[in-house]
Amino acid sequence: MKKILIVVDMQNDFIDGSLGSKEAVGIVDRVAEKISGFEGRILATLDTHHEDYLETPEGKKLPVPHCISGTGGWLLHENVLYALSDKDYKTIEKPTFGSTALVEELRRIREKEEIEVELVGLCTDICVVSNALLLKAYFPEMGISVDASCCAGVTPETHAAALETMKMCQIDIIGG
Repeated sequence: MKKILIVVDMQNDFIDGSLGSKEAVGIVDRVAEKISGFEGRILATLDTHHEDYLETPEGKKLPVPHCISGTGGWLLHENVLYALSDKDYKTIEKPTFGSTALVEELRRIREKEEIEVELVGLCTDICVVSNALLLKAYFPEMGISVDASCCAGVTPETHAAALETMKMCQIDIIGG
């Protein structure tokens, strides 16, 4: 069984940029350590928007420009990027919370071998939960876990609520 680490949206705007938080800053080193100690394939998602973000359905509900392609806020945090530098990893751009491109990448890998996945990153209550539930829907028999110690939500309360939601949907919560 091959294990794949999915690093969700560890981008500057979510850490200390336009949508950053002290909780997000607080997980950066743990995520970098997790990546450094991981042996195997890593997929890193990038929340990716464009200059017209405020005119999109998401931008109308969350009117804070963030992760605009090519900007500093869109880039992975330097500690995370450094940890990835000597690893077998691939980035996947995603235009919204859950990534169908991530599903397709895992489908390709699963055609060759059995896998299980672990998710870490930001934000627990938006993109981590969306991707975990999307993966559970597409691959109901695949082992899926989320390392709570390597995730942060918009608030500590919504982080905890997202973890509880994932647990109820039979996603393993570890590192709590």
